[in-house]
Amino acid sequence: MVIENIIFDFGGVLVEWNPRYLYRDYFQNESEMEYFLHFVCSDEWNLEQDRGRSLSDGTFLLQNKFPEFHDLIQLYYDKWEKMLNKENPGTVSLLYKLKEKYNIYGLTNWSAETIEIAYRRFSFFKEFNGIVVSGEEKLTKPDKRIYHLLLNRYNLKAENTIFIDDSIINIKAAKEIGFHVIRFENSGQLEAELLSINAI
Repeated sequence: MVIENIIFDFGGVLVEWNPRYLYRDYFQNESEMEYFLHFVCSDEWNLEQDRGRSLSDGTFLLQNKFPEFHDLIQLYYDKWEKMLNKENPGTVSLLYKLKEKYNIYGLTNWSAETIEIAYRRFSFFKEFNGIVVSGEEKLTKPDKRIYHLLLNRYNLKAENTIFIDDSIINIKAAKEIGFHVIRFENSGQLEAELLSINAI
């Protein structure tokens, strides 16, 4: 196995992003917050912004659907930066180590309107040879077209590339294309798997 490239997912792997970091300040109890994040500002709704729908359109549509939650929905993107908590130091340390041997790329489901906040906050993004952001391409993982877009844009071969993501469905799609894959659980597990294949 000849590895030349490493592709990282961002949220849940390199950075901690979670709407609960914001909404714990606005709900009296966890069950009310979980109801809101499951049925109102849901992952499925957020994914449409990651697929390219504007934040303003997504907010407007949801406020019309759930007028009783109008103000709480407004907070989602008004105070989005609070959801972006911190970097994962163990994974970032591995990124710098891998950068010494490989080209490093990013493939992320992320809104085109908020990705710049992450770029400004975390200096390690300067280490990437290239990044593909779903919101800029109007495609999200696990749609295989976005994986092929990255391969074609940067002239990469899947068989020479390790793909790291915390989502099993994203990992499955990448494996079917021919990537070497590691499903991320924590930085210690990632390091152990990279060592097992002599990648570091």
